[in-house]
Amino acid sequence: MQRFDRYWIGITLGLLLPLLFCVVYIDNFHLWNAIRQLGSAIYPTMSKLLLLSVFPNMALVFVFYTTDTWRLSKGVLIGAMPYMIGATLLTI
Repeated sequence: MQRFDRYWIGITLGLLLPLLFCVVYIDNFHLWNAIRQLGSAIYPTMSKLLLLSVFPNMALVFVFYTTDTWRLSKGVLIGAMPYMIGATLLTI
């Protein structure tokens, strides 16, 4: 596992996993039409969805900490930051 202990792998996982989670969540609950119809009124819901999408990253951070791959876990945290900043900006 030490050969995968790289920052760029963690950042890539941290950026792609929440995006994948958002797409699966929206598709699973059939929210595509609601997003199209509500337009700009969807910002509070998207803010909550962005915060929710970071939870799989937190699970990955826990797994990577238990396997002593510190750079990988820090990269996942760095990759999660744009989603948390975006959720904060959408609530303002």
